[in-house]
Amino acid sequence: MNYMTGSELRKKFLEFFASKDHLILPSYPLIPEDDPTLLLIGAGMAPFKPFFTGKMKPPRVRISTSQKCVRTGDIENVGRTARHHTFFEMLGNFSFGDYFKKEAIAWAWEFLTEHIYLPKDKLWVTIHPKDEEAFEIWKNDIGLPVERIIRLEDNFWEIGPGPCGPCSEIYIDLGEERGCGSEECGVGCNCDRFLEIWNLVFTQYDRDEAGNYTPLAKKNIDTGAGLERIASVLQNKKSNFETDLLFPIIEHTAKVAGVTYGRSAKTDVSLKVIADHGRSMTVMIGDGILPSNEGRGYVLRRILRRAVRHGRLMGIEKTFLVDIVDIVAAIFAEAYPDITDKKEYIKKVIRQEEERFQTTLAQGMELLNGHITEMVKSGNKTLNGTIAFQLYDTFGFPWELTLEILLEHDLELDKAGFDQAMSIQRERARAARQDNEEKIVLPDLSRLSGEKLSHDFGASNAKVVLLWKDGKVMEAAHDDEEIGVILSVTPFYAEGGGQIGDTGTLTGPMGRVQIATAKKLPDGTIYHWGRIIEGTLKTGDMVAIEVDETRRGSTARNHTATHLLQAALRSVLGDHVNQAGSMVTPERLRFDFTHFAPVTQEQVSEIEKIVNHQILKNSQVQKREMPQDEAKKLGATALFGEKYGDIVRVVLVDDFSKELCGGVHVSSTGEIGVFKIVAEAGIGSGVRRIEAVTGFGALEYIRDRETTLLQAAHALKTRPEELLTRIDALQTGIKELEQELNAVKAKLAKGEVEELLSGVETIQGVKVAVGVVAANDMDALRSVADMVRDRLGSGVVGIGAVNHDKVNFVVMATKDVVAKGVHAGNIVKEAAKVAGGGGGGRPDMAQAGAKQADKIGESLETMKNVIRQQIK
Repeated sequence: MNYMTGSELRKKFLEFFASKDHLILPSYPLIPEDDPTLLLIGAGMAPFKPFFTGKMKPPRVRISTSQKCVRTGDIENVGRTARHHTFFEMLGNFSFGDYFKKEAIAWAWEFLTEHIYLPKDKLWVTIHPKDEEAFEIWKNDIGLPVERIIRLEDNFWEIGPGPCGPCSEIYIDLGEERGCGSEECGVGCNCDRFLEIWNLVFTQYDRDEAGNYTPLAKKNIDTGAGLERIASVLQNKKSNFETDLLFPIIEHTAKVAGVTYGRSAKTDVSLKVIADHGRSMTVMIGDGILPSNEGRGYVLRRILRRAVRHGRLMGIEKTFLVDIVDIVAAIFAEAYPDITDKKEYIKKVIRQEEERFQTTLAQGMELLNGHITEMVKSGNKTLNGTIAFQLYDTFGFPWELTLEILLEHDLELDKAGFDQAMSIQRERARAARQDNEEKIVLPDLSRLSGEKLSHDFGASNAKVVLLWKDGKVMEAAHDDEEIGVILSVTPFYAEGGGQIGDTGTLTGPMGRVQIATAKKLPDGTIYHWGRIIEGTLKTGDMVAIEVDETRRGSTARNHTATHLLQAALRSVLGDHVNQAGSMVTPERLRFDFTHFAPVTQEQVSEIEKIVNHQILKNSQVQKREMPQDEAKKLGATALFGEKYGDIVRVVLVDDFSKELCGGVHVSSTGEIGVFKIVAEAGIGSGVRRIEAVTGFGALEYIRDRETTLLQAAHALKTRPEELLTRIDALQTGIKELEQELNAVKAKLAKGEVEELLSGVETIQGVKVAVGVVAANDMDALRSVADMVRDRLGSGVVGIGAVNHDKVNFVVMATKDVVAKGVHAGNIVKEAAKVAGGGGGGRPDMAQAGAKQADKIGESLETMKNVIRQQIK
């Protein structure tokens, strides 16, 4: 057994399976591609589900990867055990209908014993009790002693709907000193002696949402081997956290916190949590995930805020997570160099999120600690769910964080109450929007394996290769049915990179289809979705193709303008600007980008100017295909989380814009016509959005604005060019009228004051001024009360005013009479009750409102009676 770094182990694994004729693919992004059943990639096989089910043809029947994965199901155990992680790498080798158990077992054994030199006598395996085939291979082909082949009922692998089957796990015995000391200690024990390092999954079934298992047409192999686990064995470390894949983060954080790893179990947990979560958040943001309150963004926010709290537990009060990004980038420099490229962006997202949480963490903790103190005193063991929701909604506490803090005090959370409060909020949000997204269920596409499909923008005829409806392949479709269509050759641009798909028509011998969009499968196959508007369409029909060229031309203008916009944004705002999403339609373009402050109007104008300058230059828009490495050297910009092949398409506009893109574009920038920004706003943590129009859309926008300008000028009886002068004059006149009105109000108020003062009563030695005044709102009422109180010098003022069948009350008392027992809040409260209202306030000033204006006289009499009772 030789020492290896994590990077060396990863490389050796992939080289080994390359020698076994496997296609080595880079890790897929953590965001699943076209798989709504998964929030995040949580297993090495997850990106290959369509290949395992046989619905799609893989690029090769043998593939090997080191896949980035995130799981949070056991997040509470992270840091408390040697092996639990949120982010981890899964080494995997996959067979899609090619080799099966015999080869998979033999190669696993060969790699472990002959390439990383694990001792054979320390290796144990488990199998499913009914898997006799695996038992015979381990016993006879490998020569493993029968006593080290353990049958376990749990040896059946599945992760939600999809491919699954029995499995055979490989364990290494780390020695008695790592065990629990029990005589029954063995494979499957919860202690650290027997460590699972490899899982051979023999995928034979496809599990659906209902839990039904259907045998696969072709048997497959899915191997999962934890990089961190094997590294801990080769580096002779007691836990994954002490390997070179994580320990540099622990060392850094310990230094920041002023603690030493290994001296305190509680501190060690926090150091491990921060190390694990620091890796997770860095890789997740690098793959295009941003903090939010839903979905994968919530997972990121939960991880980041959990790390902040564990920093607080060690006494770290300042922001500290940003510096971890540099360490993670160094650890993954060879495997994931894109993290280094995106470091500054990742840091800005983390910094903003951490600072935002730091500002509310202390308040939230104070509130939660207060509830915990009350619970301990009262003996209550369960925190009300609505309180947990308040912490989540107001202070950004994920419920899991609240639960974790409660568990540290041996308390529980009313999760049902929290869920109910969350459900009410979601229903409100759902009612505010209508989700019209069309769900397209894909059928079994395995019959396409022998078809030669192509894409040609000039194609005008093609053969119908496949038809389906509601996820089922059909030979013919009829009038008014919504269907999916795959053609032998297509000129349609498929939705992608933010651009919507082409529309058009397919006309066959017996029918006509209106195509609403075109989409692309992960393997590049383009399919069309539409409705038969007349007749019948059959598999094998030859169809005439007509793409809506006018619509495509408008889309092309907006797409090229999007590229120019991104370049202009980086020029004006800085190189930190990166695309965070986009939408390109014939009508307009929408571009989301990373920036951490509002874009000023001056900057918007400068961006518009730069883009229109490029348009007026009428530069040629080049589309060139080249190797990905060459494109990177050229400086071409790629999208976050986007997976590119070895050969990429680069769209270039002089030296101004260079982007990897497969979309539709104009031939020269002059075709765009004109570019106009119509909106700019923030849409999330560190993300801004610009909406713009081009071509005829821009002309229509300008005409609409011009019409509005003319109508405004007409309404103000002036010409458009004199509109500002006219508005200035009107504003000046309004200010003068307001001053005159205020003067009149002051005179009226003075008269009201004099009238109230003339009716002052003395109650038990205290001057009391009570009455009705004319006041348009509560502010005016308080102003009158202020003047009366000041004129009284000492005493109580209680006044009311009627407005639109409602009544407002204000009571004020000077300090000396407050000392005698007068309480303005209690006075106004009792008076408002009489008129069907309520209110209250301080002893010296209070206000209230009521609905029954006809009871104002009774209310004022009540004021006097309450004052009599209060004066001592």
